[in-house]
Amino acid sequence: MNVGTVTPGPTDAISGLAFSPQADLLAASSWDNNVRIYEIQANGTSVAKSMYSHDAPALSVAWSRDGTKIASGGADKQAKMFDITTGQSQVVAQHDAPIKEVRWVDGPILATGSWDKTIKYWDLRQQAPVTTVALPERLYTMDAVGMLMVAGTAERHILIYNLNNPSQPFKTMQSPLKWQTRTISCFPNASGFAVGSIEGRVAIQYVEDKDQGGNFSFRCHREGGTTHRDKATIYPVNSIQWNPVFGTFSTAGGDGGIVFWDKDAKQKLKVFDKVNQPIAASCFNSKGNIFAYGVGYDWHKGHSGAQQGTQNKIMLKSVNEADIKPRKR
Repeated sequence: MNVGTVTPGPTDAISGLAFSPQADLLAASSWDNNVRIYEIQANGTSVAKSMYSHDAPALSVAWSRDGTKIASGGADKQAKMFDITTGQSQVVAQHDAPIKEVRWVDGPILATGSWDKTIKYWDLRQQAPVTTVALPERLYTMDAVGMLMVAGTAERHILIYNLNNPSQPFKTMQSPLKWQTRTISCFPNASGFAVGSIEGRVAIQYVEDKDQGGNFSFRCHREGGTTHRDKATIYPVNSIQWNPVFGTFSTAGGDGGIVFWDKDAKQKLKVFDKVNQPIAASCFNSKGNIFAYGVGYDWHKGHSGAQQGTQNKIMLKSVNEADIKPRKR
């Protein structure tokens, strides 16, 4: 499989993509209010399996660790859970503003982060949230691996949580990047996280003080700027994803570009040909050999930047080991 298109695709911009940790099932949330689930075949073709809806744009999607349930958050201020064995969805969380991110953090516990400046933890066996955590600003991005959860808000705040004590961040910081945070992705071993911003930069950040010497940032997803007179055109970094086999990572941006990177060697591994529209979301499958990415408007220019005739597509790319494997050092 080289590149394939998932069909039928969403009818509006793609907001989130997530592969099941247990099978090649791909979930996609979209601004057309829907969450779609596809089965990806070995030859790269896709079979539409299920779909369920929010009452407003669906903004994020995440699988439970056992691969039996999907959670999604929406601009309808609700999080929904879809059971793939029964094909039923239900409302499981509520906020006072759109829910920007959802993450499963422990068994039946779901974390929801909202523009209402809170994170809520929900035990899905109960109706009320277990804990509500106040944030300094609106939540823009959130990720969790193991006992590590990291949240990024407006005004470049970053809050780091140990999920053994989820009600209080054990560390808070300003983003090392100068402009608005777009995405955060935790390392697979939970020792740190990567931050992407609207300025075409990524920061690699370790959690423990003793590891801070490993922090660094770099430029990406920009065009031009090779001379003092030639100003670069800068695009947002919309998605950072870690390969589950090799621990290397991908970035995808508003320039329509995808790049694979080796964090430890501080090197590019592979630069792919750009598509002619932004890439808003991406993910690897559990085996690390399929990369899915959502092509279409990424909202980095706001409502005024949305254009008629934009094509929204979910694409699949096979991952060659040579392109993603760490460099020998």
